Amino acid sequence: MTNKFRKIINKVNRMPRGMRSFLLTKIFCSQVKFAGTSSIKLISVSPTKTILSLENKKKVQNHIGGIHAIAAALLAESATGIVFGMNVPDSCIPLLKSMTVHYQRRMQGNLTAVAKLSEDDIKLIEAGGKGSLMVKVEIMDESEIQPIVCEMEWAWVTKRT
Repeated sequence: MTNKFRKIINKVNRMPRGMRSFLLTKIFCSQVKFAGTSSIKLISVSPTKTILSLENKKKVQNHIGGIHAIAAALLAESATGIVFGMNVPDSCIPLLKSMTVHYQRRMQGNLTAVAKLSEDDIKLIEAGGKGSLMVKVEIMDESEIQPIVCEMEWAWVTKRT
């Protein structure tokens, strides 16, 4: 199954490596305006794995100079939403159903998010007109330790005509 979003991503992924991240980020931020305000950067995108980063810049910092808690949650939501969205049929819309974020410790420096779907997850999405599943995401900071642990439940429902 290839939806419109995946077709666009596949075209970008065939371009020269040095252009991919820039183009993926531009496409994403043109569609998800709020993500663009935080300067989230898409590193790589595939139907099974998405890698995003967020630099610890002033506009996303909290009062102690780290990345703000909600900016980190936005990074997790964006990473999971992209990998999930690549697999939802065009006849359906993806919706975030629930988000649980556990802050383990202070975030140090920049963040990287890696969201993954298994082949079984993809088969589940392709099999039904609606449903939901947990999309795995790992957030790491510059210390290479997870400062937050997230669970993102995404649903897909048939579009209303």
